[in-house]
Amino acid sequence: MYFYEKKNMSKTALITGVTGQDGAYLSEYLLKKGYTVHGIKRRASMFNTERIDHIYQDPHLEHRNFILHYGDMTDSMNITRIVQEVQPDEIYNLAAMSHVKVSFDTPEYTANADGIGTLRLLEAVRLLGLTGKSRIYQASTSELYGLVQEVPQRETTPFYPRSPYGVAKLYAYWITVNYREAYKMHASNGILFNHESPIRGETFVTRKVTRALSRIAMGVQEKMYMGNLSGKRDWGHAKDYVRAMYLILQQDEPSDYVIATGVTTTIRDFISKAAAEIGLEVTFRGEGVHEKGHVVAVDEKRFTERVGDEFLEHIKEKVKREAEIVGVDPAYFRPTEVDLLIGDSTKARTSLGWEPRYDLAGLITDMMEGDVKLFKKEVYLKRGGFYTPNYFE
Repeated sequence: MYFYEKKNMSKTALITGVTGQDGAYLSEYLLKKGYTVHGIKRRASMFNTERIDHIYQDPHLEHRNFILHYGDMTDSMNITRIVQEVQPDEIYNLAAMSHVKVSFDTPEYTANADGIGTLRLLEAVRLLGLTGKSRIYQASTSELYGLVQEVPQRETTPFYPRSPYGVAKLYAYWITVNYREAYKMHASNGILFNHESPIRGETFVTRKVTRALSRIAMGVQEKMYMGNLSGKRDWGHAKDYVRAMYLILQQDEPSDYVIATGVTTTIRDFISKAAAEIGLEVTFRGEGVHEKGHVVAVDEKRFTERVGDEFLEHIKEKVKREAEIVGVDPAYFRPTEVDLLIGDSTKARTSLGWEPRYDLAGLITDMMEGDVKLFKKEVYLKRGGFYTPNYFE
């Protein structure tokens, strides 16, 4: 626990979804700028604040500048009360049921939290008379484009969402635009393409890959199962994208912005690049549900540097028999797939002065380093006779 120095004319920010990847990075970013940050977290029977543990401040201490509130985007009175108490200068609505595949299993909840939840927040600001004070950032998504109508996708590209998540976010996007125009709110949408990091949710595809490869390299896991390996995504680093969120709310006039790298990569190639980061070569054979990924070579020097020589003999044995480490499970297919996403962020780059600092290689390096370190700790604990969870999906 530590405090960031408060600066003169400190602003107050309210972040929904503060315990998520983006909420954690944004909290740290704003605290460094001298903000007082309030975050909304859901009540859970287990600790759910691991990502913000390093900036957590004990509620018994005085003069805190990072304060957490229990709340839920499905509770209008709760959201209104928190906004009234905090009186925020800036609101970042990052809370969502954000797993696209799971949104098909929980469509009603997804609509309630992601779509109507945004309305609840906008209405709270309006009813409390804060339209002239509180600026609002709405976390929109490239999933709005779904069955893409244009390549690359930009602010003017027609939307065609292909999931309950995308449809809920479509409502959130347009209700934000409507309240901006109807009530003169400083309310903006950031249409963020996929953004990842070492603290990305464990079941999101990139993190699933980097975790599995780290575990496979250490002999903790034999194989990973994937869905559509041919899907293409525009992946950036979450640290870059929270900077864009901040910049959007510093503009004199509200607007909507695509935030993307402009580079698209298949999930198959992401796996290959992540494996290469630790010195492994993966070859894919077969098609469709019968496609498999085999580890066929190892750069011993790189593997030793990135993972450790204690695991080298294990991985050499896998290479010798060209072990299958990637399989396809149809259970991971979406009922309606999104095959290609690639964003054109020209508006953000020219109007906001935003530029990504990480390329895909840098992102993969950061994620693989994080997960190798994580699972080295698990191996160490297991060898010491301590229990480590399996983390089933």
